[in-house]
Amino acid sequence: MPLQQVVGVIEKRQTLPILSNVLIQLADNRLEFTGTDLEVQLVTHSVADSGEDGEITVPARKLLDICRLLPDGSLVNVECRPDKVTVHSGRSRFSLSTLPADNYPAFDISAPEAELTLSSKLLKKAMEKTLFAMALQDVRYYLNGLLLDLDGRLLRAVASDGHRLALFEEMLEDVEFEPRQVIVPRKGIMELYRLLSDQDEPVTLLFGANNISVLMGELSFSAKLIEGRFPDFRRVMPRDITKIVTLDRETFKAALTRVSVLTAEKIKGVSLEVKEGLMILQSQNPEHEEAEEEFEVHLEGEGLAVGFNTTYLLDALNNVDSEVVTLSFTDAGNSCLIEDPQNQKYKFIVMPMKL
Repeated sequence: MPLQQVVGVIEKRQTLPILSNVLIQLADNRLEFTGTDLEVQLVTHSVADSGEDGEITVPARKLLDICRLLPDGSLVNVECRPDKVTVHSGRSRFSLSTLPADNYPAFDISAPEAELTLSSKLLKKAMEKTLFAMALQDVRYYLNGLLLDLDGRLLRAVASDGHRLALFEEMLEDVEFEPRQVIVPRKGIMELYRLLSDQDEPVTLLFGANNISVLMGELSFSAKLIEGRFPDFRRVMPRDITKIVTLDRETFKAALTRVSVLTAEKIKGVSLEVKEGLMILQSQNPEHEEAEEEFEVHLEGEGLAVGFNTTYLLDALNNVDSEVVTLSFTDAGNSCLIEDPQNQKYKFIVMPMKL
C-alpha cells in the first residue's frame, strides 16, 4: 500500500504539526503521497478512479489505520472541504481534520551530480552487512550513518561506531564511476533498507551536493547527507597478521551466547584465550558469578588472550554466511578481523576491551 510505505518516515511526535500529515496530491487521476520529517522524504504514487485535481494534507497514521481496518477490497471515497476530509466506505464514515497543502514544507533536493543504477538485491545486501555497526547519537556525527564509497567499479559500504567496523565490497559490472563518498544518516539507511526488495530489480541512485535520492519503480526516496569526512577505514584494517584462529561459527556463537548470560550488564565483556588448539571463553559479573566455555579451534601462530564485548562479536558472526569463520590478530593485538575464509566481500573488525 503506497500510504503505508510513506508513513514509515513520518515521526509520531513532530515539532511541526503538519509533519505528522501526509501530503496527498491528485492530478489526472494520478494520486501522489508524500511524507517527510525534513531529513528523509518518501514519495509514492497510486491511481484514483475519479476525482477533481487538488491537494491536501491529512493525519497520516489515522488515515492509514482507517484504510487498514476496512474490509479487503473496499472502495474508498474521499471528500475534501477547507478544514476537513471525509472518508466514506460502505456504511463507514470518518471525518479527519486537515491542514493546507501550501503550508507543507518543501524538501530541499539539489540537482543530481551523478547517477548510478544497480540491483536492489545488491544494495540491500551491502546495507544488511554493515548497518548494525552504525553509531547511535554519537557526538562524532559522521559515525551516525553509513558510508557509501564508490570508486571506479568498486562499491563499498562502511559503518563504524568507534568500537567496531563493518565493511562490504563488491565489483560492479559494466559501470565506471567517478570517486565519490557520501554518508547517509541512520534513519535514512534504516528506512531505505526496509523499502528495498531482495530481487534483482534495478534501482537508481542520484547523488546531489547535499542529498541522495533512490528511485524504485513508483517509489522515490530522498535523504539529506551527513556533512563531514568519514574516518579512513583502511587505517584500522589489521596489517602484519601473525595469528589466525579458524573455528566453527555456530559453535562459537552458541558458546558466546551462553557465557554472555553472566557478563556485567553494561560492558558485556568476555575474555577469550586460545592455546594448544583450544579456545576458552570466560565471563564474570559484579555478583562474582562466573561462566566458562571450552572448544576446539585451529590456531596458526602463537596463543593469545584478549577481551571483547560479546554483543559486538555476535553481531559480526550473525552476518557471516559461512559455516567456518576466521579471527585474525596482529602481535600488537589492537583489533580482531572477522572474515568468511571463502568470501572476502565482508570484513568485520572488533576492538578489544580491558576486563
